[in-house]
Amino acid sequence: MMTANLAWRMVLWGGLLWPAAAAASEAVLPYAELAQRAGVSIYHGGYGSSAVGDPADPQRFFALTDRGPNADGAEKGSKIFAVPDYAPVIGHFEIGAGGRVRLLEKIVLKRPDGKPLTGLPNPEGYGSTGEQAVDLQGRRLPEDRYGLDGEGLVVAPDGSFWVSDEYGPHIVHFSRSGVELERISPKGVRSDGRKLPAVLAKRRPNRGMEGLDLMPDGKTLVGVMQSTLNNPSRKEAVNQTLTRIVIFDSDTGRTRQYLYRQNGKGFSNSEVRAIDSHRLLINERDGKFAGDGAAQKHVYLVDLRGATDVSDAADGPNGLLVNGKTLEQSSWEELAAAGIRPVEKKLLVDLVQAVGYPHDKFEGMWLLARNRLAVVNDDDFGIDSDGRGGIRSKKLPDGRTDRSTLYVVPLRLPE
Repeated sequence: MMTANLAWRMVLWGGLLWPAAAAASEAVLPYAELAQRAGVSIYHGGYGSSAVGDPADPQRFFALTDRGPNADGAEKGSKIFAVPDYAPVIGHFEIGAGGRVRLLEKIVLKRPDGKPLTGLPNPEGYGSTGEQAVDLQGRRLPEDRYGLDGEGLVVAPDGSFWVSDEYGPHIVHFSRSGVELERISPKGVRSDGRKLPAVLAKRRPNRGMEGLDLMPDGKTLVGVMQSTLNNPSRKEAVNQTLTRIVIFDSDTGRTRQYLYRQNGKGFSNSEVRAIDSHRLLINERDGKFAGDGAAQKHVYLVDLRGATDVSDAADGPNGLLVNGKTLEQSSWEELAAAGIRPVEKKLLVDLVQAVGYPHDKFEGMWLLARNRLAVVNDDDFGIDSDGRGGIRSKKLPDGRTDRSTLYVVPLRLPE
């Protein structure tokens, strides 16, 4: 069992004192060296693609790794997998007395036959993004039909897990021990059973369904796509601030879709948490480190009421069309003229202002209490691309190696 110290300071909020996280170096989650490759230490770590509270114990939480240590390769569209046989993991953590964080359990994600799955890309027809997986020597790696790039994590009422990913995009149901029970993919992607809307297969590579949660009814899943779909193509998707929220009824399989307007081109939505049946917390971020300038790491309160369901009754590959164009081809003015309204959003937390958030990625969050938000960053296992087909340590602007770090910040939710 690994432990790490979590240091705290007190912040005045609304006339009351609440604990908030101190500097990133004082809030690092437990980690250990996973491997050494090309003289670079790879850490496990890696917990931060999504994080969610443990419904059975408010002092505990689950956190998800993504597909494993990877970086951009030398060739366009290639990804270096530094540890190709890595199996994604759900970590179970506890925040103890004095802010001490313990790793209680590692739940390895597995195929239906019980063998560990990998984070390697899916083959054509099973959710392929077109990415080419290579090792550090540039050799082509095999694809994995069950490969998963997990980005959203939910604990179901029965203790099982739902995970959303960036490949299919898929929503995958796992048992409490991590065995795959069901994989739900867009119409047209080869999988048995229920389907997501076909248009979601137009997701940009590495920008699929980033966030996932359950509504309070325990059966309605809500997911958020990270960025604008390549719909009908990357070049033609000119509205680069438009992304989609997806509602999936796990009982009936019915879906709804709503539009979310991002603050800037190329921004990302990486997590969603349901407050009630119509209000959500959604994070929105750019790709900057705090030292790069005016970095944005925001949390918004989003209201579905009044927004237009943009589902396509025919479930065509391009989804609903407006004046013969896809939604991603249409300006916000054109959409408004057609009577389509996005969800409303209100800024609740600016992480850079609240805690000096130094990381580039903001991907995991959950409510510790109604007035406290917990946040975990994705550290990419402490590596990134060296720009020449290799890897290097991932560094923060102050020179420290990036680590998965827990912050707790005050939050004021409207009634």
